[in-house]
Amino acid sequence: MAVDGFNYEEMVQESLRNVVREALDVAATEGLPGAHHFYISFKADYPGVQLADYLRERHPEEMTIVVQHQYWGLEVDDNGFYITLSFSDSQERIYVPFHALISFMDPYAKFGLQFTPPPFIEVTETDDVAPSTTDGDPTNNVFTLDNFRKK
Repeated sequence: MAVDGFNYEEMVQESLRNVVREALDVAATEGLPGAHHFYISFKADYPGVQLADYLRERHPEEMTIVVQHQYWGLEVDDNGFYITLSFSDSQERIYVPFHALISFMDPYAKFGLQFTPPPFIEVTETDDVAPSTTDGDPTNNVFTLDNFRKK
């Protein structure tokens, strides 16, 4: 709820997403220290999520991944992260935008966060909004409230 023009809830949610971004960035650059590991739940149907078709069929709305022993190619950007995981002996690369997050847990640290993914706005061709032209950004055709705020 906005109070006098401030949406404190969204400000807090964005700050907490930055905690996840930083934790994943450490894991990407230095590996997971000690017995740390992550359980990450996200909305599989959120715009920008990239999953193999068979994974999307098994998890049409929500999915939880474990980042522990068998993960490869973890890359973190401003909007989300890429990771390759093993699913039934098959390696699959996925992309998860930070706005799709539902929860993040590090059981070793007894640390967890809950998120409310922000609503997204579908833009039709008749809408007078130009799409983002950020090259290499898998969400460049996705319009969220944050996309509109940045302009």
